[in-house]
Amino acid sequence: MILGIDTSLGTAVAAIARDGEVLADEQSANPLGHAEVIGELLRRASSGVDAAPTHVAVGMGPGPFTGLRVGIATARVYALGRGVPVVPVPSHDGVALGVLLADALTGTETGRFAVVTDARRREFAFSVYDGLDDDGLPVRLSDAALSPRDDLDARLDEIGARRYDATSVSAAMIALVAARALDADRTLTGAEPLYLRSPDVVAAHAPKRVS
Repeated sequence: MILGIDTSLGTAVAAIARDGEVLADEQSANPLGHAEVIGELLRRASSGVDAAPTHVAVGMGPGPFTGLRVGIATARVYALGRGVPVVPVPSHDGVALGVLLADALTGTETGRFAVVTDARRREFAFSVYDGLDDDGLPVRLSDAALSPRDDLDARLDEIGARRYDATSVSAAMIALVAARALDADRTLTGAEPLYLRSPDVVAAHAPKRVS
């Protein structure tokens, strides 16, 4: 069983079997309050599954600094307590896999598309994809980047990418991306979160010396 966690937009926790069967799927769409709800979501997702987790998949963003920290810290602590590895997954990869699987079920030709999420400060975060590779993973043509809201459509038109705006990230899809990456012995991203910009809060300056 693979446990998936993502807090790049709302808060989501899911459990899937290695073959992709969804065993539990809990989520909160509230873009704030990650720390207040993630414990309960984790409890509900874990209590409904008989099997113990073999891996914890976690969405690494892009997303806000505070939200990502909550999800990543929770995943690492939970994995440490269970003695299982953490599998980092770009959050946009989870969205992209969901889009591609949904289109495959309806026989829709997806084509090149961009997963777009709200990065606040009048900016969007976006990643560009084009189909699935031989391992069943989304083909990422460009890593996550920021764009001013007013400029994004023109940028996507230049590269011929359809825009897909995501308001949530499925933890089940994060876990499924991780499962396929594990089967293919691939690493999709590093251990550092994809913040895309520095946090608003910075460390205070050292106290001034008083003579």
